Amino acid sequence: MKMTPVIVTDGDSVNLTCNTTCTLIGHTYIWYRNKQLLTNQEVSLHLIPVSTEDAGNHSCAVKGLESLPSPEKKLIVTYGPKNTSVSVSPSGEIVEGSSVTLTCSSDANPPVDKYTWYKKTVTSPTASGQSYSITNITSEDSGDYYCEAENIYGRLSSPLVSVDVQYGPKNPSVSVSPSGEIVEGSSVTLTCNSDANPPVDKYTWYKKTVTSSKASGQNYSIANISSEDIGEYYCEAVNTYGCLNSTALMVIATGLCFNLKIQGCCDGICIE
Repeated sequence: MKMTPVIVTDGDSVNLTCNTTCTLIGHTYIWYRNKQLLTNQEVSLHLIPVSTEDAGNHSCAVKGLESLPSPEKKLIVTYGPKNTSVSVSPSGEIVEGSSVTLTCSSDANPPVDKYTWYKKTVTSPTASGQSYSITNITSEDSGDYYCEAENIYGRLSSPLVSVDVQYGPKNPSVSVSPSGEIVEGSSVTLTCNSDANPPVDKYTWYKKTVTSSKASGQNYSIANISSEDIGEYYCEAVNTYGCLNSTALMVIATGLCFNLKIQGCCDGICIE
């Protein structure tokens, strides 16, 4: 017995025929794939359409003569990339300043010969190759990435993978409300803002001439403000990865000429 080997592409149709030099009438044929019995009992094995699961070593035999199977012949199924995916190493939290490697994997026959990397917000490719390494990663590298795997039979993109870079507070600053001229006796609110990932979980307020902290929380309100509140204020922003102070902001309360960052004298009080 002999069987003609074939090489086919996924989705095509193929017939495998069991041939014998003996004259057999009314006999049932048995088919095997990788030595596992198939349900087909005809002289031909019809694979319509052929799939990647059909690949392997096939053989046939006449029922009752299972001890005399045909030699095994391989059915090779070629196909474009399937199940394309991205893995991230190391796994877990990604901290600014560390290194990260993205690796693209895809099932294909013949194997993938071209990998291309993309960042969702960027139109042009970011890199090529099965692995994409980002050294000394920064917050600007945060975003969604995907790879595209390609061989001669097609290409397929992976699902998006999010790269979330963690970092301590950056650029803390203080804003004042209401802005502009503020009359003594009114209320003023200082607000601290800072870029951080994860977000800042603790804000602390300080006055330069005072050793202990004045308050905590993103907002610091001064009610019925007076000349005693004159001074420079700053905030400290803290999260899991660090802390950073803002630039100090001068607050001046001098009777009816109470302003922010004012220079000169008012009611006998001078700011140089």
